[in-house]
Amino acid sequence: MRSTRSFLLAFLEQAWLPVLLVVIWWFASEGNTNPFFPPLSKIWDSFVTEMSSGQMELHLWASTRNILIGLAVGVVVGVVGGTVIGLSRRLRAVLNPYLQFFRTLPQVAIIPIIIGAFGITAVPKIWAIGFACIWPVLLNTVDGIRAIDPGVRDMVDAYRITTWRSIFRVVLPGALPQIMAGIRISLSVAVVLMVVSEIYAATEGVGYFIHITTGLFQTDKTWMGTLLVGLMGYLLSVIFLLIEKRALRWYHESAS
Repeated sequence: MRSTRSFLLAFLEQAWLPVLLVVIWWFASEGNTNPFFPPLSKIWDSFVTEMSSGQMELHLWASTRNILIGLAVGVVVGVVGGTVIGLSRRLRAVLNPYLQFFRTLPQVAIIPIIIGAFGITAVPKIWAIGFACIWPVLLNTVDGIRAIDPGVRDMVDAYRITTWRSIFRVVLPGALPQIMAGIRISLSVAVVLMVVSEIYAATEGVGYFIHITTGLFQTDKTWMGTLLVGLMGYLLSVIFLLIEKRALRWYHESAS
């Protein structure tokens, strides 16, 4: 009972401001004749119509699929690559210039190249998202491993713990807070890359829907698609924060 009450209080603390802004927007926009800023009631009507037709569900599924698979690819490659680089000082010195190059490279710039080479199917979009998601995870994994207390490494050597066992029992758990921070950044990157790639060349997805409705000057539907992207990003962030809180429970308990 107490946990339920705490959850409701936390929810109200988070929800009251967005709800208030929506109410203000709803009434303030009523009667607005500016085609670029349609009333929120009209945007809502468009949402109900599109959801009733079943087409928007397909767009939402396509975009969510691209984000999740691309993010998963980026996380796996980033953690594995970051672990290998983080454990080798020599490899880190050799690869550091290349890592800094890809770190500063605008990831959106690779979308035309990937789509031009592989077409407008879902696969190139997933690869573009995955490629962009690698770097925050990889670099944070490297930093997390480097930040592990040298005394812990000495203990591993003293007890002659095998390399694989030390990686899964010592190195990755020790770097996990940094890794989770990198994944959180990559999640935001994945949403941006999803929208841009679908606007650039696609036949489905919320980004594609925004692109098409903009061309048809259906601004109420364009706003609807834009708000859906924001809502998708918010829900994915909430889900990830719940996972992160559970995965790092030991870290938060020790910090407090």
